Amino acid sequence: MRKTSTKLGVLALAWTLAAPALALDKVKIGTAGSSIIWSIMDMGREAGIWKALDLEVERVELAGDAPMQQALASNSLEFGCGSGPGMAYRVKGVPALAVAALAGAPWSMTLAAPMNSTIKSFDDLKGKKIGVSSAGSMTDWLVREVARQRGWGPDGIQSLPLGTERTRLAAMKAGELDGSVVADQNAYSYEENNAGKAVLSFGEVVKDFHAHILFARDDIRTKNPDLVRRVITGWFRTVAWMHANKEAAIKISAKAINVSETAVTRAWDTELKLMSRDGAFNPAAIEVIRRSLPELGLLDKVPEAKELYTGEFVPVKP
Repeated sequence: MRKTSTKLGVLALAWTLAAPALALDKVKIGTAGSSIIWSIMDMGREAGIWKALDLEVERVELAGDAPMQQALASNSLEFGCGSGPGMAYRVKGVPALAVAALAGAPWSMTLAAPMNSTIKSFDDLKGKKIGVSSAGSMTDWLVREVARQRGWGPDGIQSLPLGTERTRLAAMKAGELDGSVVADQNAYSYEENNAGKAVLSFGEVVKDFHAHILFARDDIRTKNPDLVRRVITGWFRTVAWMHANKEAAIKISAKAINVSETAVTRAWDTELKLMSRDGAFNPAAIEVIRRSLPELGLLDKVPEAKELYTGEFVPVKP
């Protein structure tokens, strides 16, 4: 009897060793533009956080909110990382909903200008041509919001959607733009190459806001809520890891977004300041965004808050 039991144990061990590992759930997450915060996906992979949650995450960089939302609508992505104003696309018919707030006020969004620019304050922007990623994006919203706050009307500043930051930088060098709304580490990168300079931070004029949002496709959210919870949990575990591992995180981020470690280091503390630690939505920020959408021409009327997001998955305790 003992020999039989031993043989069965050996066979069970052999079967366990030979059995293939369970496949990870593959997830594509799109990002609107290039920013330190989006490299969280790369950090989570390097730190083993995604794998521990049985996830294999692929980051897909897109030129702005519009192409990212289009990719969600075409089922090319399971999740998307976009801006607070990007929640308007839900009302326009995109089958994806905001499920977590990733960041607050837009302190990391900077107005970059040519080296010889005379722009010193937001009051100097009236009538200026400012490059943004896409119509309806956060970069577009910020420019229009500055004009709205100053009573210049939605067209008081010329907001020109030109796609990638590289395209906008080229237009700025050619004298076709007076400035461009970019992530701060990219503005610092311009300075390193004498291609432009950081002149203004949009966190100075927009206080209650959600600069970055995680969107989930409706079919994923309703049919596989566990996947949504794992992605959100992995995200905020990685945020905690960033805080605890600054040097390693900066190296990963710089490589992921293709800018110098010096530029990322300059932007680091500001970036961490605006990042959420639990994904909870700020009602005041939602109010600012939803009431601004028709004023800025993004929607015909003020949407109900429940049309824009769900709080069922947050806050989380990573």
